[in-house]
Amino acid sequence: MGVGGFRTWSSIGGAALDLVLPRECGGCGRIGVQWCEDCVALLRDHPIRLTPRVDPGAPAWALGPYSGARRRSVIEIKERGRRDLAAPLGVAVAEALTHLARWGELHHPTRRTLVLIPAPSRSRAARSRGGDPVRRIAHAACEVLPPRRAEVHSALAMTRGVRDSVGLSAAARATNVAEKIVVTRAGAGLVDRDVDVVLLDDVLTTGATAAESIRVLARIGIRTTLVLVVAGV
Repeated sequence: MGVGGFRTWSSIGGAALDLVLPRECGGCGRIGVQWCEDCVALLRDHPIRLTPRVDPGAPAWALGPYSGARRRSVIEIKERGRRDLAAPLGVAVAEALTHLARWGELHHPTRRTLVLIPAPSRSRAARSRGGDPVRRIAHAACEVLPPRRAEVHSALAMTRGVRDSVGLSAAARATNVAEKIVVTRAGAGLVDRDVDVVLLDDVLTTGATAAESIRVLARIGIRTTLVLVVAGV
């Protein structure tokens, strides 16, 4: 069978699958679309400044509060394997970074390289999700930012002994990650580079993980410009 025939049958198969398992918008659940225009518009709104309970040591921003399309999309990509949502969330992250550059929070990406560092996660959690969704979002953002001016570096990793933080207080979350985040070889390569460093995560709850991440980066001479998350609690 030729390539054209394969594509035809793939289209028919995809359409048939949609009849059994219809696509849903990852932000609102609307049937028949991956990501609807209403959710596109919602995530295009200006980023908001956060004041987490634990000071991360750098300005913290979010696409918006942990509600509506932002909340649903985070749950879908993390807990339900919706890898396809990395693309629209990446576009939203790129647009937020563009806003922040216009506001003077970042150098403009056409004039200085922007480095996105995905916040570290527990290796068990990443395996259960088929990989790191935040890293996928970071790569998707880089695809729509100016070419060769945005990079993703997996600069941070969690060591063993970090437990699930759900239900923990701010103090307990800080203790949970204290001295359990390390800089990787990729991260060490950022030392002495003149770049804007953005720590990227899906949700900022207390700020404990961001604070420890920024602290260990600073210890080897890497300054974090700001924190950006999909949603802030």
